[in-house]
Amino acid sequence: MHLPHAMADPPTLKPLVAVGQVTSTPDKELNFAACARLVQEAAHRGACLVFLPEGFDYIGSNTAQTLSLAEGLDGDLMGRYAKLAKEYGMWLSLGGFHERGQDWLTTQRIYNCHVLLDPAGNIVATYRKTHLCDVELEGRVTMKESSFTNPGNEIVAPISTPAGKLGLSICYDLRFPEISLALRHAGAEILTYPSAFTMPTGSAHWEVLLRARAIESQCYVVAAAQTGKNHEHRTSYGHALVVDPWGAVVAQCHEGTGLCYAEIDLDYLRRIRQEIPVHSHRRPDLYGTVAAMGLAPVP
Repeated sequence: MHLPHAMADPPTLKPLVAVGQVTSTPDKELNFAACARLVQEAAHRGACLVFLPEGFDYIGSNTAQTLSLAEGLDGDLMGRYAKLAKEYGMWLSLGGFHERGQDWLTTQRIYNCHVLLDPAGNIVATYRKTHLCDVELEGRVTMKESSFTNPGNEIVAPISTPAGKLGLSICYDLRFPEISLALRHAGAEILTYPSAFTMPTGSAHWEVLLRARAIESQCYVVAAAQTGKNHEHRTSYGHALVVDPWGAVVAQCHEGTGLCYAEIDLDYLRRIRQEIPVHSHRRPDLYGTVAAMGLAPVP
């Protein structure tokens, strides 16, 4: 007599995230149509969260156009993205919205705002870029984001999503490890850097900075990106990617627009943190603790 074998528990499906690479232009309608197609594709692949890059709404060809196209969070465009999230039951990381804030009439400046939408279309978090990109590479790149953008004044606590606890940043924030360490200190498991890197800075620094942030924080790092010619004066680097907590690039977009996909394995993350417990090895008695105002530490 043969006894039936005990049935093993089925393997747990790991959450799948989709990371977008787009070429935004000053045409907001075309940009929305392109992003909506990516969200639809990600939904059909079973992703729970879609990441779109800085400037997903548009990239203006000059400062006047950039300011004139900006909207509030209660405007038409964000309403359309809320409907998109609801239609497909997706979390959306909208990584750099040109926001006319409540001080628009007095400052005539906007915010670079990372908006997180839940599957009901609710805005569950907004992070306004705290480090503005004022860079001048002689003969190659000149940017002065502070000339038309207000800096944010707070780091936002990590948000629980089906993929893990998500810490929000934007592009140039990548160059400041303090923000990633503060988010890790507050419990982040995924750090996200939606970006519009230039060709010179991207080719030199993009991947190495993202991998460094992943290794030092022992988090997944997700970086959606602008790619290609946004307008006659600007070309973006691309190479949207996902880095795991060991520092390995586990997904990356190639040339052109599209998506890459990665599974988020939090058991793997916890194992790495246990095997190399850098978080508990820090010496705050020597150099202090990197923590953000108002963010409670998580062991």
